Amino acid sequence: MTTATESARRKLVDDFKALTADTEELLRATATLTGERASAARARVEERLRAAKDAVGEFSGDVVERGRAAAEAADRTVRDHPWESVAIAAGLGFLLGMLTARR
Repeated sequence: MTTATESARRKLVDDFKALTADTEELLRATATLTGERASAARARVEERLRAAKDAVGEFSGDVVERGRAAAEAADRTVRDHPWESVAIAAGLGFLLGMLTARR
């Protein structure tokens, strides 16, 4: 998964969490309103909000699980090929050093 995609997903989850918090606050603020239509509307919003929270929770869990699997795969690769990993890290460090020194 690319870094841009991951940051976009994080932003989406953060925005959704803010939206749910604002919706919960709105529901608390309108709790004193009476009437059958107001009660029905609050019930629908609460149910949809609950379902949306569950969906985001599952999505977040999936992202965490994928990240954990990727970290474990990288760890296995480094442990299976330690000298190749050191050479690649040194090469990347050299290239980054050259690029930084040019500026």
